[in-house]
Amino acid sequence: MPPQEQVPAVYHRRVGDIIVTAIGDGHLDGSMAVIQNIPPEEAAQMLRDAFRPVPRRTAVNTFLIHSGGRTALVDTGCGTGLAASAGKLFQNLKAAGVAPEAIDTVLLTHMHPDHSNGLAEGGRALFPEAELVLHEAELRFWHDDSAMARADESSRQRNFQAARDQAAPYRDRTRTFQGGEVFPGVTAMPFPGHTPGHTGYLVASGAETLLIWGDIIHLPEIQIPRPEVTMAFDIDPVQAEATRRRVFELVASEGLAVAGMHMHFPGLLHLTRRGTGYALLPEAWATAL
Repeated sequence: MPPQEQVPAVYHRRVGDIIVTAIGDGHLDGSMAVIQNIPPEEAAQMLRDAFRPVPRRTAVNTFLIHSGGRTALVDTGCGTGLAASAGKLFQNLKAAGVAPEAIDTVLLTHMHPDHSNGLAEGGRALFPEAELVLHEAELRFWHDDSAMARADESSRQRNFQAARDQAAPYRDRTRTFQGGEVFPGVTAMPFPGHTPGHTGYLVASGAETLLIWGDIIHLPEIQIPRPEVTMAFDIDPVQAEATRRRVFELVASEGLAVAGMHMHFPGLLHLTRRGTGYALLPEAWATAL
């Protein structure tokens, strides 16, 4: 009988003495209406030209960091409530041989539901030994009653209330930061705009680095050649665009390797300058660590 399902979405990459493991959570299909600052048909044609589905399909990745005898997880995926095509984190962790109890730190890039809905279920922490670590502005924003009141009903439930419900079981073991080292070999780099506390994490060991850049982009085929394209999910679209341009310049000028939450699995790439813009260079699969 031919195979009936795909192999587990697990991929390891060495960064000096640190091992980063990409763990796929699946994908989300959604409306083209959330893509902003570009005519809808032009956005659709860019996806077709790249042989991508229309309407859009967005990958969801998380990343384990094995450093200093400890294990951190960056983001927790979609959980069970967003789509059947997502929420694959825990089955892929199992395939990687990592129990949720073995994770001592959960680092969040931000608290949108496709990044934090895997934290808890039914009021129970799904990572029972983990400290929750995130930017102080992120935790503050989603617990701001006035900001919640200004949001539409969908966002109040899907974003604000969900963020509060997910964080609640960790209330006695939550640590916030403004920047600096947050885990052995891992430095927080605030990238605000998409959300107020949106954060990337620079993994460094010896002479090697890898930037986990969070949601700098959602649709690589569109937003790398057209960084002015924003998403309806951006809390501050103007700042999100400015941050994206700043991060693109940083990555290209310093030759940083990048891991992205919404890049095609395993989500590893470089950017290079092309004319007045940038081009994506997916990192080649490595068979050895």
